[in-house]
Amino acid sequence: MSDKSVRVRFAPSPTGPLHMGGVRTALYNYLFAKKHNGTFIIRIEDTDQNRFVEGAEEYILEALKWCGITPDEGQGVGGDYGPYKQSERKEMYKPYAEQLVKNGKAYYAFDTGEDLDKMRKQAQQMKMPNWQYNSVTRSSMQNSLTLPEDEVQKRLENGDPYVIRFKMPRNEDVRFEDKIRGWVVVNTNNLDDKVLYKSDGMPTYHLANIVDDHTMKITHVIRGEEWLPSAPLHVLLYEAFEWEAPTFAHCPLLLRPDGNGKLSKRDGDRLGFPVFPIDWIAADGEKYSGYREKGYLSGAFINMLAFLGWNPGTTQEIFSLEQMIEAFSLERVSKAGAKFDADKTNWFQQQYLRAESPTTLAKMLREKTGSELQNVADAYLEQACVLMKERATFVEDIYTEGKYLFENPIEFDAKTVAKKWNELAEELMLEWSNKLEALNTFDAENIEKSFKAFLEEKEQKIGKVLPAFRLVLTGKGMGPSMFEIAALLGKEESLSRMKNNIPTIKGLKA
Repeated sequence: MSDKSVRVRFAPSPTGPLHMGGVRTALYNYLFAKKHNGTFIIRIEDTDQNRFVEGAEEYILEALKWCGITPDEGQGVGGDYGPYKQSERKEMYKPYAEQLVKNGKAYYAFDTGEDLDKMRKQAQQMKMPNWQYNSVTRSSMQNSLTLPEDEVQKRLENGDPYVIRFKMPRNEDVRFEDKIRGWVVVNTNNLDDKVLYKSDGMPTYHLANIVDDHTMKITHVIRGEEWLPSAPLHVLLYEAFEWEAPTFAHCPLLLRPDGNGKLSKRDGDRLGFPVFPIDWIAADGEKYSGYREKGYLSGAFINMLAFLGWNPGTTQEIFSLEQMIEAFSLERVSKAGAKFDADKTNWFQQQYLRAESPTTLAKMLREKTGSELQNVADAYLEQACVLMKERATFVEDIYTEGKYLFENPIEFDAKTVAKKWNELAEELMLEWSNKLEALNTFDAENIEKSFKAFLEEKEQKIGKVLPAFRLVLTGKGMGPSMFEIAALLGKEESLSRMKNNIPTIKGLKA
């Protein structure tokens, strides 16, 4: 680790909603910065104006806020190295591009779109389908390396359209050490002369990215594997400017659950789970589901994401953000792609839901159900949450799975009725209701004690009696402790249900 203060950035493009893979990249940057008492920066890279999507920038910032990935500096926050949006830094890039031309590291290219299409067609006819503008082909194109100097100057003065391309050296090995992948070596004969500055006066990603990282004093570039092919060019650009390059780390891809290909934005909803942190409404009105609106807790979402590519080296799986910061290291990020697991995601959600306080769960449940629970007392609702949370994945499951805690059931589980309800069950329930009515203290402990005594008295096994008791009070075939359910419902409600529901169930058997 360098003596320099760690500075990392997450630099999304506002071309649409933020994929969960992007959130993971932001998370790893955040964790690394916090682990090393560094600075986490948000920068919006909007150099590609053709792909700009209205509302995408606001979406990105809101999504990160929900995830708890809070920037120290950047777009929407401010700082000493702004602006933090590339379109607002437009004027600064051209001098850097021209500096490269002056130093012989780049050149002006005046080729029109028609010129480039013509060369590609000729290459195809010659059975060279992957034509590139590179160290070999540049000599036959319209650029400042082939045209006389006075003609180049004249074209520039006339305002002829041009781009500035990087002059890729021929047959050189580019070497750099990636913190996740180890040493990477690429020969420049496999690389083309990338455009650095476009005819519309905007830099390409490659130039803007390098200039911004240098001027913002970025020490570590932690980004997705899809940027690995661009890394050799970026290393060469740092050399061309005679700047110290940052440390690179390229995170593994997120894969579909079957491991067959990258988990893409198009896979959302189609595969039955969200791939976005929060809902996104496209310009055509189509809605793409997000984890927030599906009811996932942000902590569960982040914990799940962290494990898609990172392993703490222990058996611990539940981590708070603070614990993740303490445990995180790039050395424990895998090179291999990480398969998304929807079931594991739900497991994380269950663990986080169960860890919430009864007060918080009750508040969340009220927000989800609206007016349906407005007449339920806070204390009762909190106890209901405690009783049902072990069987819930989402907070609304507490209500949907435990609706019998708030109203008398009107439907009764058909399998339980068929298997467990008969004349003996009816007779036992009528007698058991009398025992309940005689209880002075109606709490779970006393109800259970009385129930066990009743079983002994009647010489019955629990499987002959408890399912019938559950059916009468809840309408269900399974669920939490019946003694706790009865205690929560209270003596009056429990007895009322037994009185009314026994004849109803008897009618179902008729």
